[in-house]
Order: sequence, then C-alpha cells, then structure tokens
Amino acid sequence: MLQLECPNCGVTAEETEFAQGGEAHLTRRGPEASEQEFHDYLFAKENPRGVHFERWRHVNGCGKWFHVARCTATLEIFGTYSAQTLEPPREIRDRISKKRPGWSWREFA
Repeated sequence: MLQLECPNCGVTAEETEFAQGGEAHLTRRGPEASEQEFHDYLFAKENPRGVHFERWRHVNGCGKWFHVARCTATLEIFGTYSAQTLEPPREIRDRISKKRPGWSWREFA
C-alpha cells in the first residue's frame, strides 16, 4: 500500500485516505480547441511503466489536490508537491535522476 504525504496539511497516511485523480501537468483545453485536441485532453493519457506524475486529493483530510511523483513499476514515491506548480520541484527531479540515470523531465514536458 502506498504511503503518501499531503504537502498541504503535512499528514502522512495510507492511500485509502486519498483519491487518485489521473495524470498531472495536463494542459486544459477550452472551447477554442479542435475536436482532436479536446479528445486527446479527455482520453489520451499516459500510462508509462516507470516514472509518472499523478494528481491526488486528500479526501479524508484537508480536501486539497496535490501531485505525486512515483514509479508505476515499483510503487516508489519520489515526492509530493503542490498542485499549483507547473512542473515538479528541482529536488524531486534530482531524486528521480539519482535513482534513474539518464532520466530527464524534458521527456515528460
């Protein structure tokens, strides 16, 4: 079972206290988007084996959204951070790069 730390209220708890909300760092598409862009925004999601950035909500706590950097193969958590950020903080990217030489945030951006 995953142990997540909510960066908003500081509580560390099992994943059952949280709700997974899909892929993080997506660009929202509005009325000006083409049908293909809107389709891709809704349905074309990444599902990698390895490093993945996800949205989570602290349902049974503060109720706020945050992001989690984790490995989908090993369930290793690299860190959690505010949902209001446009990219993972440098310390989380460095932690991932240290464990996975050759990994780059630019591949995901």
